[in-house]
Amino acid sequence: QYDTGTTKNVNTTVMNPGSRAKVPSMRWGYSNRQSLLYWSNLSVQIKESTLTLTTPALLFPAISLLLLAYTNRFLVLAQLIRQLKQMDTEEDHALIARQISMLRKRILLTKRMQAYGVLSFFVCTMSMFVLFVGAQLAGAIAFGISLILLSVSLLYSLYEIVISTNAINVELESFEARKQGEAEKQE
Repeated sequence: QYDTGTTKNVNTTVMNPGSRAKVPSMRWGYSNRQSLLYWSNLSVQIKESTLTLTTPALLFPAISLLLLAYTNRFLVLAQLIRQLKQMDTEEDHALIARQISMLRKRILLTKRMQAYGVLSFFVCTMSMFVLFVGAQLAGAIAFGISLILLSVSLLYSLYEIVISTNAINVELESFEARKQGEAEKQE
């Protein structure tokens, strides 16, 4: 067993699942020695874990489908921009002005989503190669980085969905205003 040091939180150690060593709980105020013991124990656990080639390979279909969905979003954005270019009436200029800033943000977000998705795919491939060579720790770290990159890509995707919903609301407001204007003209 590890010595937990002499801090106020000496009795706040917990057993880490799959480990025989006590590690400090994640409370504020534990000593540097406890922190060092925790991270060294985590490193030992990663080294002892067996990550096979099939674990990172499970991400390949998910990432591929995700990149396909991102490409479809990009194509839809390109189509929307072409449609906005064809709109040329005075009424449409206000709508176009509101949509342009949202479209620029959505294009930037889509570019970032795709970039982080591709980086995740690349790092996942590298983790498989490193695992194939036999470096378990490096493979596990690369796989973890791949998961983080995929998560960042998904967060950008979520933000793009929020902006897309706002863009649809702008379209609906414009449509309602147009219909209301037509109804007033008929009266």
